[in-house]
Amino acid sequence: MRQAKTLSAHPARRVRWMNRDRAIALLMITPSVLAIAVFVYGFIGWTAYISMTDWRGLAMSTTFVGFDNYLTIFSTARFQTNIRNLIVFTIFFLTACLLIGLLLAVLIDSRIRVEGFFRSVYIFPMALSFIVTGVVWQWLFAPGNWPNDPTGINLLFKQSGLGFLQAAWTTDTSVVPGWRIEGLRTRIGIPMAMVPVVVAAVWQMSGFVMAMYLAGLRGIPEEIKEAARVDGATEWQVFRNITLPMLQPITLSAVIILGHISLKIFDLIVTMTGGAPGNNTEVPGLYMYEIAFKANKFAEGAAVAMVMLVFVALLVVPYLIYNRRTEVER
Repeated sequence: MRQAKTLSAHPARRVRWMNRDRAIALLMITPSVLAIAVFVYGFIGWTAYISMTDWRGLAMSTTFVGFDNYLTIFSTARFQTNIRNLIVFTIFFLTACLLIGLLLAVLIDSRIRVEGFFRSVYIFPMALSFIVTGVVWQWLFAPGNWPNDPTGINLLFKQSGLGFLQAAWTTDTSVVPGWRIEGLRTRIGIPMAMVPVVVAAVWQMSGFVMAMYLAGLRGIPEEIKEAARVDGATEWQVFRNITLPMLQPITLSAVIILGHISLKIFDLIVTMTGGAPGNNTEVPGLYMYEIAFKANKFAEGAAVAMVMLVFVALLVVPYLIYNRRTEVER
């Protein structure tokens, strides 16, 4: 009773929810919160609404058609080809970046000479945009009049005695047969014209993965490895049973970041192939641009955009949930 009277007699001593520091903090973040609410989530909601209308042409239409636009794009052979290309690009891009990045990180972690030089060389491509990367590699993979008058990579192969490796590259219309998914009109194969695009993307992003893995390797306590070696473990066993498991969080983060990039890839495709030959390198991002801003089918373009958003969400949201649960367990 005496304690209760003391608290009531001194209300100023109670901890208030809104004090001066919190008020200033809320005042500082309010513009950013409002901007994100309007220009991110507001526009996402607007795009979702437009995708369920029949808006075509410059005259805006708000006639509600439900999921008709989604059914239209998924029943289109061109969009199915885009999905195939996106799957192929993502698989090869992720796999190559992870393997090359891990290999480079392991080599640099071995304390080689001029380590700083090699680390800078591998990370440097990240300073370039995909537009610049696409232009440079488009020149390199330009087939020229091969095999008689080759250019770029083909010229290098010819002069080094590897002429049998010459190819049409970005103009190659062939697709290596793959597997078929029930309900799709197209076979999941590997377009040969997609190879230069994957090479360019891996060249730019593998250094980023290397930096992530290198940080992870430097964070593994050396005492654990030494204890395993004392117990008779070989270097391969140490790497497989200790290093790789401890790099799993790095691998997961790299997969999320690279997957996010690959699912939204647009600029690299535009500068290197423009979706050609045919639609062999076209992806949903480029298809959305074509039908929305060239064919003026804004509702169908919005539907493609929402499909891309769902793809990204399916990749990112589980990672956020996993990361949140991991923090709670800690």
